[in-house]
Amino acid sequence: YNRVWIPDNEEVWQSAEITKNYKAGDRFLLVQLEDGTELNYPVDPAALPPLRNPDILVGENDLTALSYLHDPAVLHN
Repeated sequence: YNRVWIPDNEEVWQSAEITKNYKAGDRFLLVQLEDGTELNYPVDPAALPPLRNPDILVGENDLTALSYLHDPAVLHN
Protein backbone atom coordinates (compact mmCIF):
# COMPACT_ATOMS: atom_id res chain seq x y z
CA TYR A 1 0.00 0.00 0.00
CA ASN A 2 1.80 3.05 -1.33
CA ARG A 3 0.29 6.14 -2.82
CA VAL A 4 1.84 8.39 -5.43
CA TRP A 5 1.04 11.58 -7.28
CA ILE A 6 0.29 11.20 -11.01
CA PRO A 7 0.43 14.28 -13.29
CA ASP A 8 -3.00 15.25 -14.61
CA ASN A 9 -3.96 17.74 -17.34
CA GLU A 10 -7.00 19.08 -15.46
CA GLU A 11 -6.22 18.60 -11.76
CA VAL A 12 -2.43 19.13 -12.10
CA TRP A 13 -1.86 16.10 -9.78
CA GLN A 14 -4.02 13.10 -8.91
CA SER A 15 -3.52 10.77 -5.99
CA ALA A 16 -3.19 7.10 -6.94
CA GLU A 17 -2.58 3.89 -5.02
CA ILE A 18 -0.04 1.42 -6.38
CA THR A 19 -1.87 -1.91 -6.79
CA LYS A 20 1.01 -4.06 -8.03
CA ASN A 21 4.61 -4.11 -6.87
CA TYR A 22 6.98 -2.22 -9.13
CA LYS A 23 10.08 -4.13 -10.23
CA ALA A 24 13.15 -2.50 -11.75
CA GLY A 25 12.75 -2.52 -15.50
CA ASP A 26 8.93 -2.37 -15.50
CA ARG A 27 7.66 0.11 -18.06
CA PHE A 28 4.26 0.61 -16.40
CA LEU A 29 3.06 1.19 -12.87
CA LEU A 30 -0.37 -0.33 -12.12
CA VAL A 31 -2.29 2.22 -10.04
CA GLN A 32 -5.84 2.94 -8.95
CA LEU A 33 -7.04 6.54 -8.88
CA GLU A 34 -9.23 7.79 -6.02
CA ASP A 35 -12.33 7.48 -8.24
CA GLY A 36 -11.62 3.73 -8.66
CA THR A 37 -10.20 3.95 -12.18
CA GLU A 38 -7.33 1.54 -12.77
CA LEU A 39 -4.48 2.88 -14.86
CA ASN A 40 -1.28 1.51 -16.39
CA TYR A 41 0.88 4.58 -15.85
CA PRO A 42 4.00 4.63 -18.06
CA VAL A 43 7.13 5.26 -16.00
CA ASP A 44 10.74 6.08 -16.58
CA PRO A 45 12.81 4.16 -14.00
CA ALA A 46 14.94 7.26 -13.53
CA ALA A 47 11.88 9.40 -12.70
CA LEU A 48 9.25 7.47 -10.74
CA PRO A 49 6.19 9.49 -9.62
CA PRO A 50 6.50 11.31 -6.27
CA LEU A 51 5.26 9.47 -3.18
CA ARG A 52 2.28 10.83 -1.25
CA ASN A 53 2.56 11.67 2.44
CA PRO A 54 0.49 9.70 4.98
CA ASP A 55 -2.97 11.15 5.72
CA ILE A 56 -1.91 11.99 9.28
CA LEU A 57 0.39 14.70 7.85
CA VAL A 58 -2.29 16.39 5.71
CA GLY A 59 -2.78 19.97 6.85
CA GLU A 60 0.55 20.11 8.67
CA ASN A 61 1.51 23.73 9.46
CA ASP A 62 5.24 23.01 9.38
CA LEU A 63 6.19 21.74 5.92
CA THR A 64 9.49 20.40 7.28
CA ALA A 65 7.43 17.77 9.14
CA LEU A 66 6.31 16.19 5.85
CA SER A 67 7.91 12.87 4.99
CA TYR A 68 8.07 13.82 1.30
CA LEU A 69 8.55 17.43 0.29
CA HIS A 70 7.91 18.13 -3.41
CA ASP A 71 5.50 20.23 -5.48
CA PRO A 72 2.44 17.96 -5.23
CA ALA A 73 2.92 17.46 -1.46
CA VAL A 74 3.12 21.22 -0.85
CA LEU A 75 0.11 21.95 -3.09
CA HIS A 76 -1.97 19.23 -1.40
CA ASN A 77 -1.01 20.32 2.09
